[in-house]
Amino acid sequence: MKFSHLEQIVHYLQQFKQINNAYRLSDTQIRLVFDNNCVLTFEMRRDNPSIFMAPTAERGKMYQAPFDVLLSKRFSRSTIQSVTLHNNDKLIRIIVSQSGSYKSEITILQLEFTGKHTNAILLDKDETVLEALRHVDAEISIRTVRVGQTLINPPSPSFTPKSYPIADVEQFLQEAYAHYSNGVLERLKGEKSALILKRLEQLKTHLSQLEDEEQLNTEALKSQHTGHLILANLQSIKGYETHIKLDDFDGTAIEFDVPSGCRDASSMAQLFFKRSKKAKQKALGLYKERENLGEKIRHIELFVQTIKEAKSPEEIALLFPPKVVGTKAKPTTKPLDSIAEFWIEGHKVSLGKSEKGNIQLLQNSRARDIWMHLKDRPSAHVIITTDKQQLNDKILQAAAKLCVDFSVFEKGRYLVDYTPRRDVKVQSKANVLYTDAKTITVDKG
Repeated sequence: MKFSHLEQIVHYLQQFKQINNAYRLSDTQIRLVFDNNCVLTFEMRRDNPSIFMAPTAERGKMYQAPFDVLLSKRFSRSTIQSVTLHNNDKLIRIIVSQSGSYKSEITILQLEFTGKHTNAILLDKDETVLEALRHVDAEISIRTVRVGQTLINPPSPSFTPKSYPIADVEQFLQEAYAHYSNGVLERLKGEKSALILKRLEQLKTHLSQLEDEEQLNTEALKSQHTGHLILANLQSIKGYETHIKLDDFDGTAIEFDVPSGCRDASSMAQLFFKRSKKAKQKALGLYKERENLGEKIRHIELFVQTIKEAKSPEEIALLFPPKVVGTKAKPTTKPLDSIAEFWIEGHKVSLGKSEKGNIQLLQNSRARDIWMHLKDRPSAHVIITTDKQQLNDKILQAAAKLCVDFSVFEKGRYLVDYTPRRDVKVQSKANVLYTDAKTITVDKG
C-alpha cells in the first residue's frame, strides 16, 4: 500500500474510541470491529498487503493460536488510546487499554505493510513482543520478531513519499474490497472448480464403464433356464459329453457347451444355477453402485454450481473447511464418504450427500442438535452440532443456504425448516415427520 493512503486511513481511524471485536478471519486477514459498527479487514499477505471495508462474513475456522487468543483478549471491548503511523513508515500502530480489576493494561497492535516483511505484532507498553502473526528468527532477518524480545524499528524510509489524496476514505476502502474480492474470487473459482471437476470426470468415467445390468439379468435367466432343462433331461445326458443338444420345453432345439469340471448331469445343472445366481447378484450390485455414483455425481455438480454462484471469497472458504479447527479441537474420526462437513463460526454443519448420508445423519445426531430440510420438497438433510450453545441468526442462515445449494439447481426463493433433532421422528429410511419447526427464507442465485 502507498504511504499516502495509509496516512489518510490512519486519520480516518482516529475518530473511533473503541474496538468491540478483534479476530483473525483467515490465515492472513485480521478483522477489527470499531464502534459505530465500522468493520475493517487488514489483509497481511506479503505479496499484496491491503486494508478494506468488507461485508460481514461468517467465519469458518475459529483460530486459537496464541496470537489469536491474545488478540481477542487484549483488543475485544478495548478503549483506543491512539492510532498513528509509527516511525514515519508504513507501520500502523493502534494502542488500546483495558480496565481490569486492579489496573489498566496497555497493548499495542503494530500492522506492518512493508512488502516481504509484512506482519502483525502484539506489543506491551515497553514494546516487548507479546505475540506475532509471523515469528522472525535471526537466520531470516536482522530484525527479529520473537516473543519476549524488544522490537527494533526498521530503518526509516530515506525518501519523501508522494501524495495521493483520497476524496472519501470509506468509499476508497469499499472499492479496495471490490478490487480484492473480484481478483481473489475469480482465482478461487477457477482453482476450486478445477479440483472438483477432476473428481467429477473420474466418477462419470467409472459410471460409463459399468456393465449393463439388463444384459446380466438376461444371462441369469438363460443360465437358470438351462439348469432346469438339464434337470428335465438327466437320463439322456451322458457325463462324458462336451457339447449337448436338447429339445427345449417348447420343442425348439437348443445346444450348449458343457462347462469344464462337470462330473455328471446333476453337477452340470448346479453349475448353471450358480452362474444364474452370480449374475443376478452382480446385476443387483451394479444397480446399487450406479445409484451411488449417480448421487455422488449430482452432489459434485451442485458443489460446482455453488462455487460458480459464490459472491465473495469468504463464501468459497466456507465450502473448503480446514482439516483441523483450532489447536484445542479434539481428534475426530474420519468423515463418512456420504456426509459433507462444513464449519460456520466454529460450529460443525453436516450435510447428507445422498439418502445413505441423510440416514446416517439422522442416526448419529443428538437430541439438542439442529436439523434442517427444505420445506415440502426433497432435499439434503442438514445437522448443526450445537454442544448446548445458542446459534445466532447468521449461523442458521448460512447453514440454510448450504441446505438449498446442495439440494436444488434452479434459482429462486426457497423455504428451509429447522427444529431440534429431538422433534424429528424417523418414519422409514430418511423420511421423517417433525414438529415445532421455524422457517428461514433463502434466495438462490
